[in-house]
Amino acid sequence: MSKYNHCESVYWVFTQLCNDKCDHCYNLSGPQGARISEAECLQIIDNLPDRIDRLILSGGEPLADKKLLFAILDGIQARYAKSTQVMLQTNGDLLSGEILDVLIEKGVSRFDIASIDRFHKHAGSRLMELAELFESRGVNGDDKDPLIEKDSYLVKSHPLSWGYWGATDDMWLGGNWARGRALEKNIWLRDPNHNFCKILSGGIGFLSGAENIPQEISIQLWRINPCCPGTYKAMGDARVEKVADVLARVAQSPVFQKINAGDPLGMGESIGISREFAEGRNAELQNVCLWCDEFFRDYFDMETMQSRFEAENGVDFKVKLP
Repeated sequence: MSKYNHCESVYWVFTQLCNDKCDHCYNLSGPQGARISEAECLQIIDNLPDRIDRLILSGGEPLADKKLLFAILDGIQARYAKSTQVMLQTNGDLLSGEILDVLIEKGVSRFDIASIDRFHKHAGSRLMELAELFESRGVNGDDKDPLIEKDSYLVKSHPLSWGYWGATDDMWLGGNWARGRALEKNIWLRDPNHNFCKILSGGIGFLSGAENIPQEISIQLWRINPCCPGTYKAMGDARVEKVADVLARVAQSPVFQKINAGDPLGMGESIGISREFAEGRNAELQNVCLWCDEFFRDYFDMETMQSRFEAENGVDFKVKLP
């Protein structure tokens, strides 16, 4: 059995439908956000690793696609029972007592209100109302921040808890928000020295885990990624491929070994792109994720796992500095 049939954490954006349309949204979620079918979601569940310690369901707004969310939760319970901690990221706008009861019944044990900032419609104005709602159902609110410590989800029992957080100028408008609507609206933070790849939700440890960082992959609808921002082209399609097989395939590539090490400026060295060249492009682009996009668009062919020049011409090449 592949060692990748065990993932410590999977972050799955199963819908980009949302009741809000935030300027900073990295995946263009909104009332017309992209969706996939229930059948596709159930196929993805079949293709997930045999063992997952933590599954984070996000969007979009998961409760804007409530019927699909409930079907996914049923599918997760049927496959993993109580062995997987199920976490839900929601803006909280659509959450009611009746819906909360159903979510708990279907196995959600952690709720994160990811909207406590100026970009969301209510900007946290429902926070006290939500706190009372969670308290009425026995959901503990002592852990306000997202549960990122392994000890919080590697236990066999998962007590009910909730927390809250939101976008900040120095972080969530930094590394990974140079895409989607934030890129369109030109509100992303320009900082070529900010290496989002080296922190939680970035690419570091997606194959092996890293110090104080769980081994976590991201699935955007069906696209299998090493990080939340995602590579320009997905590593694989979770609707038709086993996630473990995709991870085993990319693990052989020095390019993805560098991403796993949180070193996107070094990921091209094995195909003739020097670190010096990458540093120069990163400085010009002012964002390491934009360099990553350029790399996978212009220099590396995901299907052949070769440089694009080699894939097209059958010979190696070296990128020369201008």
